[in-house]
Amino acid sequence: MTATSSPVRADWRPPAAIKPRGTLLVLPGRGEHPLLYERFGRRLAFDGYVVHAVPVRPKDGPAEVLAAARAAAGRDPVAPVVLVGSDTGALQALHTAAERDPAPRVDGVVAAGAAPTGSGAAQGLEGDSDAAWEAELAARTSCPTHRARLSGDEAFVRGGLADPVPEALRAEAAPAVPVLLLHGDADPVTPVEEARARARRLPRAELGVVRGGVHDALNDITHRTTAAAVVLWLERLRADGVERPIVTLTGA
Repeated sequence: MTATSSPVRADWRPPAAIKPRGTLLVLPGRGEHPLLYERFGRRLAFDGYVVHAVPVRPKDGPAEVLAAARAAAGRDPVAPVVLVGSDTGALQALHTAAERDPAPRVDGVVAAGAAPTGSGAAQGLEGDSDAAWEAELAARTSCPTHRARLSGDEAFVRGGLADPVPEALRAEAAPAVPVLLLHGDADPVTPVEEARARARRLPRAELGVVRGGVHDALNDITHRTTAAAVVLWLERLRADGVERPIVTLTGA
């Protein structure tokens, strides 16, 4: 597997002997940058997927997201092409996939820990005090490794979860493509009930609820399990559009 990075993008590719099985375009959330998804990118690349984490700002609309996607994936990305977003990136992925004839074509969406669509900022996370930072860390992840990375990362913007979600992202978006929603049932930023309601509204959605999970579903302490859930969903997407499981678990 090879990985390259720059101040504006990070890319992970499968080992040379493995034919790519699809293309993932990761959209970070508030305060984040592409390299924070290194664990996710490396793990999915080992499973045969080309992963590009692209720099998007919460205020970027579908046109900007698609431009960043084209710059990362090139003219002919390996299908299926899936937008993977966290926090505001999750909402951007849904809005972008809902565009008519997006280029590159979007075949699916993974929306992890979507930002709240209400107008208020998260409570207790405002300011630059030590208490506010500890509250933000607790809201983001229970993983000690990721907490340490965030604490020592100069490119990470503390206090991002207190920023209001752009109004354009708070509007409803209903892409026709398959959508996997991943959400922690203990998320203090966006209540899991909001994810459940979104799953009911979307025409081809599945909801994965992470037991004890907080906001950064892809970088929480259960990051291995959530990555595995994404791989299982991607394999079904490749097979016949996620409608049928490949493996069915039974009691005996």
